[in-house]
Amino acid sequence: MELRQLRYFVRAAETLNFSEAAQSLCITQSTLSQQIRQLETELDIQLFQRNSHEVTLTEAGHELLPYAQETLYSADTCKEHIRDLQQLLTGTLNIGVTYSFSPILTETVLAFMKLYPKVKLNIFYKTMTELMQMLMRREVDFVLAFKPTRRYEQIESHILFDNHLSAIVRSDHALARQQKVTLGELEKYEFALPGKGLQARNTFDHVFSKRDYQFKVRIELNEVNILLKLIKQSNLVTILSDATIHDETGVKAIPLDIKDYEMEGCVHTLKNSYRKHSALKFIQLLGESNAIRQRIHNWLR
Repeated sequence: MELRQLRYFVRAAETLNFSEAAQSLCITQSTLSQQIRQLETELDIQLFQRNSHEVTLTEAGHELLPYAQETLYSADTCKEHIRDLQQLLTGTLNIGVTYSFSPILTETVLAFMKLYPKVKLNIFYKTMTELMQMLMRREVDFVLAFKPTRRYEQIESHILFDNHLSAIVRSDHALARQQKVTLGELEKYEFALPGKGLQARNTFDHVFSKRDYQFKVRIELNEVNILLKLIKQSNLVTILSDATIHDETGVKAIPLDIKDYEMEGCVHTLKNSYRKHSALKFIQLLGESNAIRQRIHNWLR
């Protein structure tokens, strides 16, 4: 049994599509099928049920999958550990980032690439739920996101900074002169809200569910850059973390005048898992960045 065969099996099992799996592995579909047949022959058991319409795992395939995933993770961890022992910052660093967290990342990415040119960065922008699933499947090394509203038993969160949920408006909006704004005051305005699944929306819905308010929502979308463009060109109000508008001109964040709406910026990692040397260096640089220092300063002020 070879690691290559296990890698091919795992990808095919995760996608349940041989064509998609082969494409993601940069091999031909015939090569993938041949390697999986060889694995089935060696194990003397069928791992997939195949017909012209679909591919499914057999009972044996379901049993093998977690062991194969753990074997591949151990092999990859071994290679990373040897690299780190040699103090050679090379290889690949996979980072998951939520859309709201992305504006404070640019400075650190540029600094890391300059200091460690041999490390390839793969950065995935997705929702919190999607990223946590990727982390549990070990498809990313860590996730940068605000603290989730639900608990993940396999994941631990390390706080980088405290942040606040805010009403975001254009700079000359009527609300822009206020230091804080209540939910009652926000009922007067029309909203462009981040889509469900984004962290700011999850937090806002959690707060809103405890109170009897009616908000006029004109549009919902899960692309923060477009959302901010709409805010700059209209009287619409949106709800985001104030970190989301880091280095953004033409808009202002007004903190919500309610309790229990803090959004802690965190690094999320798998419990009891190996930490790549490159991951530790990236997180260190992020903690020392001006973007994070500014968030801490604003919180202490």
